[in-house]
Amino acid sequence: MSETTFVLTITEDGERLDRYLADALPELSRTAVKRLIESGDVTVDGDTARPAQKVRVGEHVVVHVPPPRPTTLEPENIPLDILYEDADILVVHKAAGMVVHPGAGHFSGTLVHAVLAHCPDLQGVGGELRPGIVHRLDKGTSGALVLAKHDQAIRNLQRQFKKRTVHKVYMTLVIGRLKPDEGFIDAPVGRHPVHRKRMAVIPDGRSAQTRWKVLRYLRDEAGRPYTLVRVQLLTGRTHQIRVHFSWLGYPLVGDQSYGPTRQPLVVPRQFLHARELTLVHPVTEEEMTFTAPLPQDLEAVLGRLIEDR
Repeated sequence: MSETTFVLTITEDGERLDRYLADALPELSRTAVKRLIESGDVTVDGDTARPAQKVRVGEHVVVHVPPPRPTTLEPENIPLDILYEDADILVVHKAAGMVVHPGAGHFSGTLVHAVLAHCPDLQGVGGELRPGIVHRLDKGTSGALVLAKHDQAIRNLQRQFKKRTVHKVYMTLVIGRLKPDEGFIDAPVGRHPVHRKRMAVIPDGRSAQTRWKVLRYLRDEAGRPYTLVRVQLLTGRTHQIRVHFSWLGYPLVGDQSYGPTRQPLVVPRQFLHARELTLVHPVTEEEMTFTAPLPQDLEAVLGRLIEDR
């Protein structure tokens, strides 16, 4: 895979170099930009750069993106539920309980390990430990997830996610009778000030926007209310849906982190499913929508509830 070089002339004073480049080069995430600067692959007027240095009008910046290193991950023969595949992208229905990519405590059995067995050429595309990964779903969340098969595809899809032009629709079941039957949440999400492994709605958090529409009102045999909801994510913050609905007072069924510890409706996991993913194909430029049907474990939960009009 070939290397890439970007050459820019600064047009604005005062912004941090890493932020300026992340905005100017949507093909690269801010994390990728910072990594390139720290590895000496970015120069300003011929000098090695620092991530926090301030840019000045007229400076010439050269960003050298070396070819990706092959990953040392071992492919694992884990079955995949493939929704769509061509030479450029792979769309899978990720199972609940599967981690998307290797990380602390998860060095095998991830979606990446399974995909590498299916697509050996994916090695090195987009990162050493996250080949092909453009976005992710939490371990406990099932649903549609797209992977890129080559550099052009991953850069194009990353740009779409960064510009928020990818439409992500989820289905969830919340505790209580959600009113009104459709609405919009605009509440910033950031790291919880006390419980650092959790997120929360906080004043200085990152912008987070969620739109919802009620699909069905339900109740259990004891008359306790629940609501099946269609949710559209307009931003993609960590745990955004779980945090937003808990903040509203309607936590997700089965969510042990943001909902009540003891829930009368016993479920196998948090009731959250990535139902639809709409994007523009990175090569053909065709708009495509991929749909992951609700898994059997969540269908079974709905089967135990009664329609409540």
